[in-house]
Amino acid sequence: MQDWILLLVLLAVMTAAYHLGRRRAVTGAGGPSQVHRLHSLPAYYGLYAALWAGLPALLLLALWVGLQDQLVLMLLQAQLPQEMTAGLSEGRLGLLVNDIRNLASGAMLSTEITPELQAAADQYARLDQLGQWSMWTAVLALALTGGWVAWGRTHPRLKARNQVETMVMAIMVIFSSIAILTTLGIVLSVLFESLRFFSMVSPLEFFFGTLWSPQTALRADQVGASGAFGAVPLFTGTLMVSAIAMLVAVPIGLLSAIYLSEYAPRRLRAVAKPVLEVLAGIPTVVYGFFAALTVAPFIRELGQSVGLDVASESALAAGLVMGVMIIPFVSSLSEDVINAVPQSLRDGSYALGATESETIKRVIIPAALPGIVGGVLLAVSRAIGETMIVVMAAGLAANLTANPLDSVTTVTVQIVTLLTGDQEFDSAKTLAAFALGLTLFAVTLVLNVVALHIVRKYREQYD
Repeated sequence: MQDWILLLVLLAVMTAAYHLGRRRAVTGAGGPSQVHRLHSLPAYYGLYAALWAGLPALLLLALWVGLQDQLVLMLLQAQLPQEMTAGLSEGRLGLLVNDIRNLASGAMLSTEITPELQAAADQYARLDQLGQWSMWTAVLALALTGGWVAWGRTHPRLKARNQVETMVMAIMVIFSSIAILTTLGIVLSVLFESLRFFSMVSPLEFFFGTLWSPQTALRADQVGASGAFGAVPLFTGTLMVSAIAMLVAVPIGLLSAIYLSEYAPRRLRAVAKPVLEVLAGIPTVVYGFFAALTVAPFIRELGQSVGLDVASESALAAGLVMGVMIIPFVSSLSEDVINAVPQSLRDGSYALGATESETIKRVIIPAALPGIVGGVLLAVSRAIGETMIVVMAAGLAANLTANPLDSVTTVTVQIVTLLTGDQEFDSAKTLAAFALGLTLFAVTLVLNVVALHIVRKYREQYD
């Protein structure tokens, strides 16, 4: 909360710097009647002063907010009594620090409150409060210093517009680089943790093993928890659920796109398309409830009525509901691609005597096929990354089966399961989530690259 208050105060300082810089430029030119003597419009002088007052202070604020907690924790760990940290692993030490932080903030703890723990929490609160006051002082001092520098440099011959445009261009470059740096950071963090996992578990066992039971021993004398990390059941479950979803989404989505773009009257299209796209706005947890409470029991009862053994949570139920969720995605992309086919191709087909259905089958669909394939590949990557529906409708059992009526699990579900709760990030069980995430990232990246390449090639051909 204090950070937001400081941000509002900083915005007020920038606003004051804007008005003061603008007034100084106009006054230096000889008054409002002599504004033509300025190199730039008065607003640029105000923006120049506001950027000088705000940019360095905002940068310092961002760095301080990002680093303060780490610095406080480092100081706290250095001041902890030796008897509290003796013999603790890195993971146990992290749990202890987390309990200290929770006690200081009034949250729930995973252990009993001891005098040593209370003293550590009080010290954490003092260090955190000191950091907050130091941040306020440093940020406001830097903002006022920047405004004072801009005040001294403001004069009628200052090329304020050029200065402001240069600053804005630098800001745009920085923000454009954030997406690239964020992606790079995600890839590197997942890659490093995956390499730690593969140093404990053979990649051959992970990619070709058929038994998934990621349990590890918590004590040296514990038996039966050595762990099995064969991810083939997860891969087959992911492929099965995604294949069922695409068998539902692709035909319905493509046919609805053809109807809306070629056959539907304008009034019907104006109503039907928004109604269809409402499905895309429904939260996935709602789809999960629908799959678990309606679709899965219906499939089980239907299967039992014809003598089939259907699990209470099946891949078929999850795949059907996931397919319904992806229909608007396929329909919207396909309709956009079909509408992008040049009208001259349709006119040429009609001029040769083709009917409307023949034109669609032999001209429009072949011309739009690259874009449709690209949209389908993007929909596949969306289906592979879905989690909530599979958790609620397909279950958690890692079964290696080709029967869609059995319970299966997927890669994303296991990632959620492995990282739920307080975990030690030095065990193969927890690090397996990063290996699964890296595999999922590689698969979806390949699908997205192929889809974008196909769509780009199509657009270059018909633009």
